[in-house]
Amino acid sequence: MRHPSAKSSFPAGNPIANLLVIIGGALAIGVSIVLGFFAFVALGGIILVTAAVIGVRVWWFKRKLQQGSAMNDAGHGPKSPNGVIEGEYRVVSKDREEA
Repeated sequence: MRHPSAKSSFPAGNPIANLLVIIGGALAIGVSIVLGFFAFVALGGIILVTAAVIGVRVWWFKRKLQQGSAMNDAGHGPKSPNGVIEGEYRVVSKDREEA
């Protein structure tokens, strides 16, 4: 029965197999790092574009709200600065039978 010793880091006794395992492992780690980098860049780009779109929408909405608050209730023109509302009115009788 073979017991693993602390000296041997690879179970295979063949040095060529050990070299192939080292090369394969290095290639796998390298490919993982490159793919991870590109995935990170792609995810960062998606997050930046989404944040920009949301920022523009919030800015647009705030601008529309500020423009809407500058208009009078009917939406026909700017509010007068002293709080006077100008317009036409018609008196409607409370009792329709009189009219």
